[in-house]
Amino acid sequence: MRAGERITIKAAVIDAYQAASSPHSIRALKSDLEAFDLWCRSSQRISLPASAETVAEYLDARAGRGSKPASVGRYKASIAKIHQILGLVDPTTDILVKLRLSAIRRRMGTAQSQARPLRFKGPVRDVERDAPRGLNVRTLLESCGDDLPGLRDRALLSVAYDTGLRASELVAVDFAHILEAIDPEARLLSIPRSKGDQEGEGATAYLSPRSVRAIAAWQDAAGIASGSIFRRVQVRRYKARAAVKGRQIDSISSREKWDLRKTLPKAAVAARVEYDIGQKSLHPGSIGPIYRAIICRAFDAGALPDLTKDDLERLLKGVSAHSTRVGLNQDLFTSGEDLAGIMDALRWKSPRMPLAYNRNLAAEHGAAGRLLAKIG
Repeated sequence: MRAGERITIKAAVIDAYQAASSPHSIRALKSDLEAFDLWCRSSQRISLPASAETVAEYLDARAGRGSKPASVGRYKASIAKIHQILGLVDPTTDILVKLRLSAIRRRMGTAQSQARPLRFKGPVRDVERDAPRGLNVRTLLESCGDDLPGLRDRALLSVAYDTGLRASELVAVDFAHILEAIDPEARLLSIPRSKGDQEGEGATAYLSPRSVRAIAAWQDAAGIASGSIFRRVQVRRYKARAAVKGRQIDSISSREKWDLRKTLPKAAVAARVEYDIGQKSLHPGSIGPIYRAIICRAFDAGALPDLTKDDLERLLKGVSAHSTRVGLNQDLFTSGEDLAGIMDALRWKSPRMPLAYNRNLAAEHGAAGRLLAKIG
């Protein structure tokens, strides 16, 4: 702080901000401000109130350490937010900060890396008629096992693709959110709150009969009656233990078992697997790793024959919790849905992201792409 200046923290404003913000937004703000304060301390700068020069130098430093322009923009917004909350002059409105941020964007470009799409049949032209190929949701669903983790993963992936939910929205799905639909085999999913709907206006998504069956199978096997649908499944595997050291259980005859029972301290134990199902929902950060684990198991089982190991390693780097949302977005585009329909299905408030997700497909399916595909 500058000498002689005092910052008055108004508890009512802090409480109002927390009530109006999602837990994710609060965590992000806290993380950004801690990083800014640490940098200011290490460079002997004042973080609150910050000068325009300090903010500009900080943004430059973060960009120099590899932060993407989108992240740098978020750091600027967080610094602005804390100054607004505390009733301080916002240094980010200064022309110096704006010009420095523009220079960073010009130097580094503003294109963001996109999550690898998980499309239902993979990279195909006709979603309805073409056979699945490459990395595709249908094959991944078929390759999920019938044990508890496999049933949970099948239901999770199926619902994620059907609805295009973000990770935080997906883990919040509750059995109470499932509603009746006109199709007796399908269901509707009530979405009380989402990233673009912080005020809780609510939305509804469609659950296919495939997802309904997958949820029912998981629910029945897990014995869950209510609450969160997607939960942690802890697996405990116990190896077989022979009564006689060095010998397999099935090599000991019935007569030997009878004789040894009197002298051995421990009886033979068969191999077994036990499952522990959590009471709370999965963490949003676990969705991406679950998708990647499903893909690896499918590949190891030979279910993705047109992918090499190098292909797998390359694809896995781009797979995240957002991959199903991007995949559904692209499948809707290739199916001929217009932008308004895609925005409605995926609950977009702005056309910017759905257009960005479909940029590569638009080039392939556009006028030039159609012509060049015909003439070779």
